[in-house]
Amino acid sequence: MPMIDADGCMLNVSVEGRDGGATLMLSNSLGCSSQMWEPQIKALGQVFRVIRYDRRGHGKSSVPPGPYSMERFGLDVLAILDDLNIEKVHWCGISMGGMVGQWLAAHAPERLGKIVLANTTSYYPDPSIWDVRIKAVRDGGLAAVADTVIAGWLTQEFRDSYPEIADRMKAMLLATPVEGYVACCEALRALDLREDLLEIKSPTLVIAGRYDKSTPITMAEAIRGRIPGASMTIVDAAHISNVEAAGPFNDAVLGFLTQR
Repeated sequence: MPMIDADGCMLNVSVEGRDGGATLMLSNSLGCSSQMWEPQIKALGQVFRVIRYDRRGHGKSSVPPGPYSMERFGLDVLAILDDLNIEKVHWCGISMGGMVGQWLAAHAPERLGKIVLANTTSYYPDPSIWDVRIKAVRDGGLAAVADTVIAGWLTQEFRDSYPEIADRMKAMLLATPVEGYVACCEALRALDLREDLLEIKSPTLVIAGRYDKSTPITMAEAIRGRIPGASMTIVDAAHISNVEAAGPFNDAVLGFLTQR
């Protein structure tokens, strides 16, 4: 796994899957490392060369001082692609990863092929929710919000049926550096990509979770409505749909990316 320098921030990157094929880049949710994509790697790696990475402030990547921004996250992605000498990738981002995908599709469209925007939004009508989250994490660390976050990530039924997966996701969240998490929350507090959506020309699939309360179906519909020609799929999952509904998620992504 190479470490790639993005303006002084060292980013942990892995490249795996099929050699010589098209490249697909995966981008994580807030509080997750690139390990969140394990349920996708076997299926997607048979068709694509797959890049995944830890966002700044997360996983094994550096934790520069915040605040961060969607532009900064987008520039980090471009630094990775430039370092790997990759001209163009398909994109699949969940939650914050979907927001970064929106920014890239509007501001660096020549670098993206098709894009998948999963369980995400372009705007928070009430950004004060992030002030509450920031204060809680500054005061009590990630443990102060972990149970609430996991309850939003995965439905109760899934957590009861697969407690080992829920525990693994919680451990991933708790391992996130506080300063990196807070700096990302500050970027979310300032999020407004509604006008950027109108600039997106990439073929786009929006994936929504039927039980997602963090970025509900109405937010997915708002994205689809502002990107010309975008399509939408709903899967039976809460916020982290690639884990809770891995099979349907993989089928939707592969079907969209491979259709001519």
